[in-house]
Amino acid sequence: MAFDNSYARLPRYFYSRQPPTPVAAPGAIRVNRPLAEALGLDPEWLASPEGTLVLAGNIVPEGAEPLAAAYAGHQFGSFNPKLGDGRAVLLGELVSSSGERFDLQLKGAGRTPYSRGGDGRSPLGPVLREYSVSEAMAALGVPTSRALAAVTTGETVVRERILPGAILARVAHSHIRIGTFEFFAARENTQALTELVTHTLQRHYPEQADAENPALALLECAIAAQASLISRWQLLGFIHGVMNTDNMLLSGETIDYGPCAFMDSFDPDTVFSSIDHGGRYSYRNQPGIGHWNLATLAQSLVAVLHTDPREAVRLAQGAVDTFSDRFLDVHTEGLKRKLGLVTDQPDDAALIEELYTLMATHKTDFTLTFRRLADLACPEGEPGRDVAALYALPGEFESWLARWQQRLATEAQAPAERQADMYRANPVYIPRNHLVQEAISAGEAGDFGPFHQLVDRLADPWTFTSADQHYALPPAPGQEVAQTFCGT
Repeated sequence: MAFDNSYARLPRYFYSRQPPTPVAAPGAIRVNRPLAEALGLDPEWLASPEGTLVLAGNIVPEGAEPLAAAYAGHQFGSFNPKLGDGRAVLLGELVSSSGERFDLQLKGAGRTPYSRGGDGRSPLGPVLREYSVSEAMAALGVPTSRALAAVTTGETVVRERILPGAILARVAHSHIRIGTFEFFAARENTQALTELVTHTLQRHYPEQADAENPALALLECAIAAQASLISRWQLLGFIHGVMNTDNMLLSGETIDYGPCAFMDSFDPDTVFSSIDHGGRYSYRNQPGIGHWNLATLAQSLVAVLHTDPREAVRLAQGAVDTFSDRFLDVHTEGLKRKLGLVTDQPDDAALIEELYTLMATHKTDFTLTFRRLADLACPEGEPGRDVAALYALPGEFESWLARWQQRLATEAQAPAERQADMYRANPVYIPRNHLVQEAISAGEAGDFGPFHQLVDRLADPWTFTSADQHYALPPAPGQEVAQTFCGT
């Protein structure tokens, strides 16, 4: 592993030096071979006994500078001034063959100075969930942290019950969070804020590194990235579950898959997280929470936006006020792709609104509703690709479908081309919550076959095959998984 650790070169108040805590008996579960190769790593070595020891934290590889990062955060709206990596250790940074820089972090690597009484470990279930869902998100084209590998620890952890332990080797363009900026703003450390702005711009938005107002440039870039990210979540029916500011990355990548899930039946108020009792992070609320989180970032940057506090606030507010339009622009374009629309017409918004109303009223499956529309965009399409045998829209959709078909007829695009574009916008396979839970339950019993099969199937979410229809179906009665849980 060839490390080049830029975050470790920042002043010591950004982190605590912290090696991972060795585990009793590490064992390999899975290595992400394509990702390993993209990072310039040998997947065979990673899967070897020596590589497994590194992934478990029992061996610190040469060049690594393990640390636990400091950050703060708003958790369910309440500010905690000191959080930090309580169960994760950043080994260092790898530079891929394409020149991209990635953090390599071990999640579940033991206690750190930020553990706040926690054990610093992870149960197996959250590791398998994050691996399968984050890799599915990558295949779906959503910016996300990635799973390089998962290993067992040979130890148990105690949550509601005694569970097998595991560690996830996680990769991200960085782990710099909104909460990282909040940490230094709360301490009125403008020097650290300036250093953090410079570092983050150079790392994620180098084209803005020489901006006249670096803090404003960073804020605007973060707003654009989060608006795009959250719109993609909405277009796929993904519910993050814990949109605290310490879980929102400046890179615009999805991170922290503990209580996440994809919707089955469409309901805008859907919540899965067991700790979200008030529905703060429901599907409906995600864009607004993203806006709120970015306002906290803007507030954290006020001290370095301008020497005049009133002008700094004006700049911050002006930037944050662009979020809604940015989100709507990206989300609208995404919806048009999902529905096969190329041009803009005055009645499009009403047509889309009525579709969502029908979906909510009849509790249709979010993913298969849009996939079925892709089938209907060209009824003479390629045999074997449609999901008609799996899923039928209710009869109450007929009037809407007729108006939608009339709308499609106004477009110049050929039906077959339109359908191909819609198939690329509407997956047939998502990490269904009941399938993820089945893989977790089997893994906890020592059988990782269902986990491997699920990950393999989700690597191509667009191409339907009847042999794998099990992975496309919503849960049958009794299979529903209504709650997901954090691993802490």
